[in-house]
Amino acid sequence: MAELAKLIEHTTLKPDTTSADVRRLCEEARQYGFAGVCIPPLFVREARRALGDDSPVRVVTVVGFPMGYSAIPAKSEEIKRAIDEGADDIDAVINIAAVKSDNWSHVERDIEAVARATHMRGRELKLILECGLLNEAEIARLCRIADSVKAEWLKTGTGFHGHPATAEMVRLLRALAPDGIKIKAAGGIRDTEGAEKLLAAGADRIGSSASLGIIGVKMVAQ
Repeated sequence: MAELAKLIEHTTLKPDTTSADVRRLCEEARQYGFAGVCIPPLFVREARRALGDDSPVRVVTVVGFPMGYSAIPAKSEEIKRAIDEGADDIDAVINIAAVKSDNWSHVERDIEAVARATHMRGRELKLILECGLLNEAEIARLCRIADSVKAEWLKTGTGFHGHPATAEMVRLLRALAPDGIKIKAAGGIRDTEGAEKLLAAGADRIGSSASLGIIGVKMVAQ
């Protein structure tokens, strides 16, 4: 299970997340060798402090989460602040409302802005597509935009809109995304079997709040 842990971002993004939750998450990530911790922006500084600057565990946070329709300058400012406070990776939700409105000019400007804000500071960008709300043509066009801005990752969804990650989503992204773009599957991944199916379908990373169960650690009531 140690090899599986290296592919998982140990996650808590619930609205009532506390400092104690984040500290515990960081300790578990260190103990079990998770790839990263994915946390609300409020706790980036605290997670960086808990893990230390030399930790192999990446500090990941979200931007425009979970709806994606924040103003472009607001997303850019969120990214700047998160990186200043110690984030390694930015998981930014695309503007789904703009996609559905066929406002591709806005979609492109939104993605270009979050990529610029992330890459200027030497960090990695995951674009959250919310695949369960999009059709194949929309996903294909988003993949082309992601390639044009050199996004490192595409992420299946937020897990907040009733569309858990599926092997079908991952296979579609793998088929449509240019070579070199990695895929993170997130949302509703609760067990080892589910995680392994997503990895077999082509995912490079798993995001889950059930990480301990996925790697076979028995949960203790908090």
